[in-house]
Amino acid sequence: MTSELFNVIAGAPVPGRRTFENIDPATGRVIHLVHEADADVVDQAVRAARAALQGEWGRTTVQRRAELLRAIADEIQARFERFVAAEVADTGKPEQLARTLDVPRAIANFRSFADTIAARGLDSYLTETADGGTALNYAVPKPLGVVAVISPWNLPLLLLTWKVAPALAGGNAVVAKPSEETPATATLLAEAISAAGLPEGAYNVVHGFGPDSAGSYLTEHGDIDAVTFTGESRTGSTIMRAVAPRVRPVSFELGGKNAAVVFADCDIEATIDGLARSIFTNTGQVCLCTERVYIERAVFDVIAEGLVDRARRLRTAHPSAEGTDFGPLISQQHRDKVKSFFDLAVEEGAEVLVGGGIPRVEDQLSGGFWIEPTLWKGLTNTNRVMREEIFGPAAALVPFDTEAEAIELANDTDYGLAAAVWTTNLKRGHRVAQAMNVGMAWVNTWYLRDLRSPFGGMGLSGIGREGGIHSMNFYTEPTNICIAL
Repeated sequence: MTSELFNVIAGAPVPGRRTFENIDPATGRVIHLVHEADADVVDQAVRAARAALQGEWGRTTVQRRAELLRAIADEIQARFERFVAAEVADTGKPEQLARTLDVPRAIANFRSFADTIAARGLDSYLTETADGGTALNYAVPKPLGVVAVISPWNLPLLLLTWKVAPALAGGNAVVAKPSEETPATATLLAEAISAAGLPEGAYNVVHGFGPDSAGSYLTEHGDIDAVTFTGESRTGSTIMRAVAPRVRPVSFELGGKNAAVVFADCDIEATIDGLARSIFTNTGQVCLCTERVYIERAVFDVIAEGLVDRARRLRTAHPSAEGTDFGPLISQQHRDKVKSFFDLAVEEGAEVLVGGGIPRVEDQLSGGFWIEPTLWKGLTNTNRVMREEIFGPAAALVPFDTEAEAIELANDTDYGLAAAVWTTNLKRGHRVAQAMNVGMAWVNTWYLRDLRSPFGGMGLSGIGREGGIHSMNFYTEPTNICIAL
């Protein structure tokens, strides 16, 4: 019998007026019936969050919040296998990826922000007033209030907790809306948060879609104080319009069309390994994945051959099978989108080096949303495939001749999320990374993260920065206190 996932309000399951199916992307089978939140259910969740702020949760000290965040991390750890199973079923990603990335990072997110607020002191300073007297100024950080957290389907637990942890650390109450494609871990997180001892209403979950569903009901609600969102740039624009009349703060991590720049003096094997990770991890369904690879002409062929070899070695199998390192796309709709880009690339003159189609899989996976890892050459920045985000396991390889040309090509985009530079010349690494018009630039690595560092993008890739104190600067607002001495 198919299990049901309910909305969670003040720690209690709340049914919706109708349900929708949650599909396993690896097999195409229904794994849950999910209760969709209508406007009344969303309003209940917002009111529960507001009540928590006016009650026990609003009186919680910073020290106590840090203790509770660490307790949440412990409760996730205690449910580690359940979180892994839920994440794999929702996304179809290889189980090993969920074990080594998604669930450990969720735990680390809560512990990291507990450390951040535990270490944060009040900033104070003495100033002289106009009459020559002295005044003491200090700032008190206060929570924004009720924060709407809208998270995506590609890294559901990791990116949800990346927002929930600092929101709670700042003393806010949360109404979370996970993607309709991946609702399970957000619901399980409610259980872990309740077991950790957070007051009822501090964390609530509403399920549903975007327009005319939980997403729009939440962002348009008059008692929401801020919105944090990770997802498509187009959806970010819609949310901005929704909150503009009430002038609510937003934090957006949106799409990317990320570039890698490979110089001839790179470590060839390390570069090929790093590029393979940055193109194909999570079937290319990571906002930080590389879709444009600019390669100095002298090493173009060897890098291209190495990447084709890595692509052919990827093992497509059931997510729980040993050695599986390549999963399906999230849905039939998304596979149709990615496949349309594969077809478009050929129409635009690309030479397919590997992939470009839908693979043959074992019978039990025949209903899943599988796609081949794909690489092209022969494209330029004028092609649509080079301008629009694909969000799949595909990249175009383009040669260049000079450093200045490489920088110009990499920055020729409306996005500005991440870039990677591959070179053994340290001065060049610093120089080119700093020239990238992005929020994050790696040198000789990819997706190496310190959770205290600023995370976010420019242009169509987002607004604001999160991570460590940068997150707290969004999730709290300072009140300056000035005392004449």
